[in-house]
Amino acid sequence: MSTGKVIGVNLSTRRGMKKTNVGSGYLIADYGLQGDVHAGTSRQVSVFMAERAEELAGALGLPFQPGDFAENITVQGINLEGVGVGARLLVGEAIVEVTQIGKQEDEPSSLFFPGSAPLKTEGIYCRVIKSGWVKTGDWVTIIALT
Repeated sequence: MSTGKVIGVNLSTRRGMKKTNVGSGYLIADYGLQGDVHAGTSRQVSVFMAERAEELAGALGLPFQPGDFAENITVQGINLEGVGVGARLLVGEAIVEVTQIGKQEDEPSSLFFPGSAPLKTEGIYCRVIKSGWVKTGDWVTIIALT
């Protein structure tokens, strides 16, 4: 499926913490989610599939809420597995481009995950190509694949 919904717009002011679902936010071109600690870095915006998050949390016997895996945008109903670097997504009013899948263990995290944190292995990191608002309930659509 190439279209889904945003179920969380999440931010944090400190690194290595769960993010809080604030319901809406402004994605700024070449910067990231306004107010988030990762804005202005090479990993401006992180995207994670709710279905995968629910599966991982369920395996640990934990409930899942958007932002629990430290992702900025939680999406549902869209399969992002196999989306590669260079792919573009329309997220609400904004357009983001995938720049990285997963990341190296560059700093310790206070999040509890046995083994590696899911964003470090499966997270989709993007840069903002076109600024715009994003809110829960907005559509997310793959608009260009690589």
